[in-house]
Amino acid sequence: MSMLTPPGMGGKYRITGDKYPRMRPHRRRGRLAVVVVACGAVLGVAGWGTLQLIDVFTGGGGTATAAGTGCSTKATKASPAASASAVPTVPAAAGAVPRPAQITVNVFNATTRSGLAKTTADELRKRGFRIGEVGNAAKQYDKKVTGTGILLGPASSLNTSLPVLATQLTAAERRTDAARAGTAVDLIIGNGFKALTSQAASVKALTALAAPQPTPSTKKRC
Repeated sequence: MSMLTPPGMGGKYRITGDKYPRMRPHRRRGRLAVVVVACGAVLGVAGWGTLQLIDVFTGGGGTATAAGTGCSTKATKASPAASASAVPTVPAAAGAVPRPAQITVNVFNATTRSGLAKTTADELRKRGFRIGEVGNAAKQYDKKVTGTGILLGPASSLNTSLPVLATQLTAAERRTDAARAGTAVDLIIGNGFKALTSQAASVKALTALAAPQPTPSTKKRC
Protein backbone atom coordinates (compact mmCIF):
# COMPACT_ATOMS: atom_id res chain seq x y z
CA MET A 1 0.00 0.00 0.00
CA SER A 2 1.21 3.40 -0.86
CA MET A 3 1.92 5.98 1.82
CA LEU A 4 -0.63 8.26 0.17
CA THR A 5 -3.48 5.84 0.72
CA PRO A 6 -5.51 6.95 3.75
CA PRO A 7 -5.82 4.36 6.48
CA GLY A 8 -8.76 2.02 6.03
CA MET A 9 -9.10 2.72 2.33
CA GLY A 10 -8.10 0.22 -0.21
CA GLY A 11 -9.20 -1.30 -3.42
CA LYS A 12 -10.07 1.24 -6.01
CA TYR A 13 -9.19 4.11 -3.64
CA ARG A 14 -5.61 3.03 -3.40
CA ILE A 15 -3.08 5.45 -4.77
CA THR A 16 -0.06 3.81 -6.25
CA GLY A 17 2.98 5.07 -8.00
CA ASP A 18 5.50 7.79 -7.23
CA LYS A 19 3.66 10.75 -8.91
CA TYR A 20 1.51 13.26 -7.06
CA PRO A 21 -1.86 14.40 -8.42
CA ARG A 22 -1.67 17.65 -10.45
CA MET A 23 -3.37 20.59 -8.66
CA ARG A 24 -4.92 23.34 -10.92
CA PRO A 25 -5.49 26.97 -9.66
CA HIS A 26 -9.04 28.03 -9.20
CA ARG A 27 -10.41 29.87 -12.27
CA ARG A 28 -12.24 32.52 -10.20
CA ARG A 29 -8.98 34.04 -8.95
CA GLY A 30 -7.81 34.68 -12.54
CA ARG A 31 -11.04 36.42 -13.46
CA LEU A 32 -10.82 38.60 -10.36
CA ALA A 33 -7.34 39.77 -11.34
CA VAL A 34 -8.52 40.69 -14.84
CA VAL A 35 -11.42 42.71 -13.41
CA VAL A 36 -9.09 44.61 -11.05
CA VAL A 37 -6.72 45.53 -13.88
CA ALA A 38 -9.59 46.66 -16.13
CA CYS A 39 -11.07 48.88 -13.40
CA GLY A 40 -7.70 50.50 -12.82
CA ALA A 41 -7.34 51.29 -16.53
CA VAL A 42 -10.84 52.80 -16.68
CA LEU A 43 -10.16 55.01 -13.67
CA GLY A 44 -6.87 56.18 -15.16
CA VAL A 45 -8.49 57.18 -18.46
CA ALA A 46 -11.32 58.95 -16.64
CA GLY A 47 -8.85 60.93 -14.52
CA TRP A 48 -6.82 61.97 -17.58
CA GLY A 49 -10.01 63.12 -19.35
CA THR A 50 -11.02 65.17 -16.32
CA LEU A 51 -7.66 66.96 -16.31
CA GLN A 52 -8.01 67.76 -20.01
CA LEU A 53 -11.45 69.29 -19.44
CA ILE A 54 -10.08 71.41 -16.58
CA ASP A 55 -7.30 72.69 -18.86
CA VAL A 56 -9.81 73.58 -21.58
CA PHE A 57 -12.13 75.55 -19.31
CA THR A 58 -9.35 77.29 -17.39
CA GLY A 59 -7.22 78.17 -20.42
CA GLY A 60 -4.35 75.84 -19.59
CA GLY A 61 -4.26 76.67 -15.90
CA GLY A 62 -2.92 79.96 -14.59
CA THR A 63 -4.62 82.20 -17.15
CA ALA A 64 -8.18 81.91 -15.90
CA THR A 65 -9.97 85.24 -15.56
CA ALA A 66 -11.16 86.56 -12.25
CA ALA A 67 -14.91 86.32 -11.89
CA GLY A 68 -16.73 89.55 -12.67
CA THR A 69 -13.56 91.44 -13.69
CA GLY A 70 -12.59 90.11 -17.09
CA CYS A 71 -8.90 90.56 -16.15
CA SER A 72 -6.33 87.81 -16.48
CA THR A 73 -4.88 86.45 -13.24
CA LYS A 74 -1.53 85.80 -14.96
CA ALA A 75 0.37 88.58 -16.72
CA THR A 76 2.19 87.52 -19.87
CA LYS A 77 4.68 89.50 -21.93
CA ALA A 78 3.27 90.48 -25.31
CA SER A 79 5.24 89.44 -28.36
CA PRO A 80 6.48 92.14 -30.81
CA ALA A 81 3.89 91.03 -33.38
CA ALA A 82 1.08 91.37 -30.87
CA SER A 83 2.29 94.81 -29.81
CA ALA A 84 2.42 95.98 -33.43
CA SER A 85 -1.10 94.75 -34.11
CA ALA A 86 -2.38 96.50 -30.97
CA VAL A 87 -1.39 99.91 -32.26
CA PRO A 88 -4.62 101.78 -33.25
CA THR A 89 -4.98 102.70 -36.93
CA VAL A 90 -5.82 106.13 -38.33
CA PRO A 91 -9.60 106.72 -38.17
CA ALA A 92 -11.47 106.54 -41.45
CA ALA A 93 -12.82 110.04 -40.76
CA ALA A 94 -9.37 111.45 -41.58
CA GLY A 95 -10.05 110.69 -45.24
CA ALA A 96 -13.01 113.12 -45.11
CA VAL A 97 -10.68 116.14 -44.83
CA PRO A 98 -10.78 117.90 -48.23
CA ARG A 99 -7.72 118.91 -50.22
CA PRO A 100 -7.01 122.61 -50.82
CA ALA A 101 -8.04 122.22 -54.48
CA GLN A 102 -11.52 121.22 -53.29
CA ILE A 103 -12.01 124.35 -51.17
CA THR A 104 -13.23 127.70 -52.54
CA VAL A 105 -11.99 130.65 -50.50
CA ASN A 106 -13.41 134.18 -50.60
CA VAL A 107 -10.81 136.74 -49.45
CA PHE A 108 -12.04 139.98 -47.90
CA ASN A 109 -10.03 142.89 -46.54
CA ALA A 110 -11.33 144.40 -43.28
CA THR A 111 -8.33 146.72 -42.79
CA THR A 112 -7.44 150.18 -44.11
CA ARG A 113 -4.50 148.80 -46.10
CA SER A 114 -5.32 148.57 -49.78
CA GLY A 115 -4.46 145.59 -52.02
CA LEU A 116 -4.19 143.17 -49.09
CA ALA A 117 -7.06 140.95 -50.24
CA LYS A 118 -5.60 140.48 -53.73
CA THR A 119 -2.07 139.62 -52.65
CA THR A 120 -3.39 137.17 -50.07
CA ALA A 121 -5.71 135.55 -52.61
CA ASP A 122 -2.85 135.16 -55.07
CA GLU A 123 -0.73 133.42 -52.45
CA LEU A 124 -3.56 131.05 -51.53
CA ARG A 125 -4.01 130.23 -55.21
CA LYS A 126 -0.33 129.30 -55.46
CA ARG A 127 -0.81 126.96 -52.50
CA GLY A 128 -3.56 125.08 -54.30
CA PHE A 129 -6.78 126.69 -53.07
CA ARG A 130 -9.60 127.76 -55.38
CA ILE A 131 -10.32 131.49 -55.11
CA GLY A 132 -13.85 132.91 -55.23
CA GLU A 133 -14.65 136.55 -54.42
CA VAL A 134 -11.92 139.05 -53.61
CA GLY A 135 -12.65 142.52 -52.19
CA ASN A 136 -13.48 144.58 -49.14
CA ALA A 137 -15.19 143.04 -46.12
CA ALA A 138 -18.89 143.53 -45.43
CA LYS A 139 -19.95 146.42 -43.21
CA GLN A 140 -20.37 144.23 -40.16
CA TYR A 141 -16.67 143.29 -40.33
CA ASP A 142 -15.04 146.28 -42.06
CA LYS A 143 -12.45 147.87 -39.73
CA LYS A 144 -13.86 145.81 -36.85
CA VAL A 145 -11.54 142.81 -36.89
CA THR A 146 -8.68 143.54 -34.51
CA GLY A 147 -7.01 140.14 -34.69
CA THR A 148 -5.18 138.39 -37.49
CA GLY A 149 -8.37 137.43 -39.25
CA ILE A 150 -11.62 135.47 -39.22
CA LEU A 151 -12.35 132.21 -41.03
CA LEU A 152 -16.07 132.01 -41.71
CA GLY A 153 -18.04 129.17 -43.29
CA PRO A 154 -21.24 127.09 -43.10
CA ALA A 155 -21.82 124.69 -40.22
CA SER A 156 -20.67 121.77 -42.37
CA SER A 157 -17.21 123.33 -42.74
CA LEU A 158 -16.38 123.25 -39.03
CA ASN A 159 -14.47 119.97 -39.23
CA THR A 160 -13.71 119.95 -42.96
CA SER A 161 -12.82 123.13 -44.88
CA LEU A 162 -12.12 125.48 -41.98
CA PRO A 163 -9.35 123.35 -40.40
CA VAL A 164 -7.65 123.08 -43.80
CA LEU A 165 -7.81 126.83 -44.39
CA ALA A 166 -6.63 127.42 -40.82
CA THR A 167 -3.30 125.78 -41.69
CA GLN A 168 -2.59 128.87 -43.82
CA LEU A 169 -3.39 131.36 -41.06
CA THR A 170 -3.07 129.54 -37.76
CA ALA A 171 -3.88 132.53 -35.54
CA ALA A 172 -7.20 133.29 -37.25
CA GLU A 173 -10.51 132.92 -35.42
CA ARG A 174 -12.93 130.27 -36.74
CA ARG A 175 -16.65 130.91 -37.00
CA THR A 176 -19.62 129.15 -38.60
CA ASP A 177 -22.97 130.44 -39.81
CA ALA A 178 -25.81 127.91 -39.68
CA ALA A 179 -27.92 129.99 -42.08
CA ARG A 180 -25.17 130.16 -44.68
CA ALA A 181 -25.63 128.15 -47.90
CA GLY A 182 -22.99 126.58 -50.12
CA THR A 183 -19.57 125.21 -49.25
CA ALA A 184 -17.28 128.23 -49.83
CA VAL A 185 -15.47 129.73 -46.86
CA ASP A 186 -14.32 133.32 -46.19
CA LEU A 187 -10.96 134.62 -45.08
CA ILE A 188 -11.55 138.06 -43.56
CA ILE A 189 -8.24 139.81 -43.01
CA GLY A 190 -7.98 141.74 -39.74
CA ASN A 191 -5.78 144.55 -38.49
CA GLY A 192 -3.32 142.14 -36.86
CA PHE A 193 -2.57 140.40 -40.15
CA LYS A 194 1.03 140.51 -41.40
CA ALA A 195 1.34 137.48 -43.67
CA LEU A 196 0.09 133.97 -44.16
CA THR A 197 1.73 131.15 -42.25
CA SER A 198 4.96 130.10 -43.97
CA GLN A 199 4.50 127.53 -46.70
CA ALA A 200 6.77 125.01 -44.99
CA ALA A 201 4.78 125.24 -41.74
CA SER A 202 1.45 125.08 -43.56
CA VAL A 203 2.49 121.96 -45.51
CA LYS A 204 3.53 120.29 -42.27
CA ALA A 205 0.20 121.21 -40.67
CA LEU A 206 -1.73 119.91 -43.69
CA THR A 207 0.13 116.59 -43.55
CA ALA A 208 -0.67 116.18 -39.86
CA LEU A 209 -4.31 117.08 -40.50
CA ALA A 210 -4.71 114.53 -43.31
CA ALA A 211 -3.01 111.73 -41.36
CA PRO A 212 -3.23 112.41 -37.60
CA GLN A 213 -1.07 110.34 -35.28
CA PRO A 214 -3.02 107.51 -33.57
CA THR A 215 -3.64 107.99 -29.87
CA PRO A 216 -2.61 105.22 -27.44
CA SER A 217 -5.44 102.86 -26.60
CA THR A 218 -6.85 103.00 -23.08
CA LYS A 219 -5.94 99.90 -21.10
CA LYS A 220 -8.40 98.44 -18.63
CA ARG A 221 -7.17 98.62 -15.04
CA CYS A 222 -7.46 95.34 -13.19
